[in-house]
Order: sequence, then C-alpha cells, then structure tokens
Amino acid sequence: MGKGMMTLDQLQAAFDAGEIDTVLVAAPDMQGRIMGKRFHAAHFLDSGYKETHCCSYLLATDMEMITVPGYASTSWDKGYGDYTMKPDLTTLRRVPWLESTALVLCDLIDHHTHEEIAISPRAILKRQVARAHAMGYAPMAATELEFYIFEQSYEALRDGGTQALTPISGYNEDYHIFQTSKEEPLMRALRNGLYGAGIPVENTKGEADAGQVEINVRYAEMLNTADSHVIIKQATKEIAHSVGRSVTFMAKYDHRFAGSSSHVHQSLWTLDGQPAFLDPDAPYGMSALMRQYMAGQLAHAREITAFLAPYVNSYKRFCVGMFAPTKAVWSLDNRTAGFRVCGEASKAIRVECRIGGADLNPYMACAALLAAGLAGIEQGMELEPEMAGDNYRNSMAREIPKTLGEAADLMAGSAMLRAAFGDEVVDHYTRAARWEIEEQNRVVTDWERNRLLERC
Repeated sequence: MGKGMMTLDQLQAAFDAGEIDTVLVAAPDMQGRIMGKRFHAAHFLDSGYKETHCCSYLLATDMEMITVPGYASTSWDKGYGDYTMKPDLTTLRRVPWLESTALVLCDLIDHHTHEEIAISPRAILKRQVARAHAMGYAPMAATELEFYIFEQSYEALRDGGTQALTPISGYNEDYHIFQTSKEEPLMRALRNGLYGAGIPVENTKGEADAGQVEINVRYAEMLNTADSHVIIKQATKEIAHSVGRSVTFMAKYDHRFAGSSSHVHQSLWTLDGQPAFLDPDAPYGMSALMRQYMAGQLAHAREITAFLAPYVNSYKRFCVGMFAPTKAVWSLDNRTAGFRVCGEASKAIRVECRIGGADLNPYMACAALLAAGLAGIEQGMELEPEMAGDNYRNSMAREIPKTLGEAADLMAGSAMLRAAFGDEVVDHYTRAARWEIEEQNRVVTDWERNRLLERC
C-alpha cells in the first residue's frame, strides 16, 4: 500500500486520534469530474462505507449541470431517481491539501439489479480491463496531463471576466527551471500533496507556452491510472485556489497559444508481470501482439476520437506546428504522429496516443483505446507501415476528425464500439457530444460580437 492509502481500520485509527474528521465520497461523472458528498468520518465508519446514494442525473448532465433532454437512461419522465454509490475501499486515501480529510471513489450501482450502471465511466473501463484479463493480459497506462496556470483566482475571473486571463509566465517555459521556480508555491504543494495521497508523482515541468505546465505520474494498472488522473485534476484546482491562482485543463484556451494535451501511454503485460509488447528480436522490439494492438487503434482511431476530444473546443487544439497531431498514424519517437512508439527495444516499450486533450475523461479515453487495441488482437490485424518524417505535411495520411460533429457520427456508427461497450453506452455518449454541438450553435460568442456588431 502506497503512502497516503488507507484501510478502513487505519481510517478508524486516524479518526480516533483526531487526524481525520471528513471523508469525501465521490464518483466520476461523464466529464471526468468527481461528484459526491462530504461525510462526517464517524458516520462513514459506522455505515457510510457500505453505500450512499446520488441522483441519476449525475450521468446525464453537461458542464453546467443542466438536465439534458434525450437520454434513455434517465429523464423527467423517469423521475430522476437514485443510483447507489458503492465505495471502492481500495481507493481510500488521505487528502493532504484539505484539512483532516480523506477520499474514497465509488462505483455507481443499480438499486434493483445490483449491477454497475452501464454508462458509468468507471464501469466502462472496468469491463474493458476485465476483457483484457480474460485474454491473459494486464493493461498498463500513464497519462501526461498539461494545464495552464493563471495569476488570477477563479473568483477574480468570474467577477472580471476571462478576458483578464494572465498566464503566470510571460514566455514559453518548456523545461525552464527559473520560470518554474516562480510557480513552486503551487507546484511543490501539488507534487507533495499528491504523493501524500498515494499518487506516485514522478515530476512536473514547464511546457510549450507561457504559463503551461505538465505533471507526470508513474505508469500503473489502467484503472489506477484513470483514478489518479481525476484526483490530480481535482487537487490541482483546489491547491491553485488555496494560493490565489487558477488553472485550466481546456484543450485550447486561446487560439494563439499551444493546446493542453493528455497523452495516454499504454502497454499490455502478462498476468505474471512480463512485458507482452516486447520482442527483442523484432524491429524496434515490437512484439506481434503490440503490432496487432496498434493496428486496432489505428483502424478505429477516427471512431474513438470523440472519447479523446469530447468538446467542440477540443478540435481547436489540432493544428499544424503546435505539437498536437493532425494525423492518426504511427511512427517511432515522432511527435508529429498521432501514435508514437516509445521505449524502443526495452521492457518499457509502449504506444503513446497523442490525440487526447487535457479535457478528456480518462476512463472513457482509456476504455476506448483499450477496446480498439483488443479488437486488433482478436482479429489478428496487420500493422500498417510506419509514417516517418513530418506527418503534418503528409496529405495521404489518415486525418483526425476535424470537428466534434464528425467524431460523433463516427462514434455512433462504430460497430467495434457497439460490440465493446454496448448500444446503450454508445448512444448515451453520442447524445452528450451532440448536445455540446447544439449548445455551441445556440450561444452567441464574443468572437461573433467583435467581428460583426459594427461591421456587418
């Protein structure tokens, strides 16, 4: 058990010692946020550790918590009843950046069938992980999470408007030690806080534009990686707030600056701990299994993009020359490709999907990537040739969808996703994507006013 992780008995001891009095009981929603309740530790230890409840609308809302029409799972007609929240006690941990607090993540359960809710992001990933295990493999992953830090607090931005956004740095700080020293009141607290919460942080660094940073966490079993990812985002916002700053995980907060990604590194290992992607005698050390896995991801790359880029804004990140890919092809250690092979000829050999933005839901992104890779293995797909060189200029290469609408249509029509996730899940998340488009089409933007108010 890592530092900060707790058993129920250890929580009881910490409560008795006056160290913890609050337990956050939360489940990931469709957007990858953790939603739930604050329990008094006494009640959690008495009975709350068994279950609690939440409204079913938590898996049928948008970022504004609007009760979106058109979902089959829940609606006004169905009365927006409850789900059971079942704490997964293997995720119980201290939250060092909040006073006297612990956190546990929950699975969402149907009251009547006592089965996990099919559309729940955590359940969707767990089913694909179980599918891999049944094939004899343990899926491993890591997400590289980028974000921007701003000088203003969230409250200042809310009151003064986002036009006042000021990045914490005045220049591109990629790998800069001096600039990132100025950010240490936030970033040191984040590294230490996450480490104290059982999340093995490796490093943070300046990224490719003013005020942009990245955090990297140790490679882990895929479900653990997704759990860590949502806690990292929560921690970053809360710690930034505590020091009077704000951050954003938008894929593209300003068209003039680099977007923020969440690259997903993946590999399969045997259940007895051997790297199944490694064959020392094969080109680049890529085993036949790895080649089939990657072939599946490439074949279905366009169909799964909506899970890697879930908002209208996400597609503004895909532009030439800013290190976000525009082509769903593979290459060795090449940052212009959507899929990059890393760790050549070593036990760390893996595929990095560079398509996802920092706005992705890690459960859905990992589940979609894993489903596509497993389909490649099951069907014995042959990997297409490597696309070396500058793939931005490769006019013959497979394009990443250019809009959420295009990606939603591809997701809705994907036989692979429907076989892996079920029609209910695909239809649900297609509705989510199309609602985002409907809302974007409805709203008048600052860009439209600035461009047209006087001159049209």
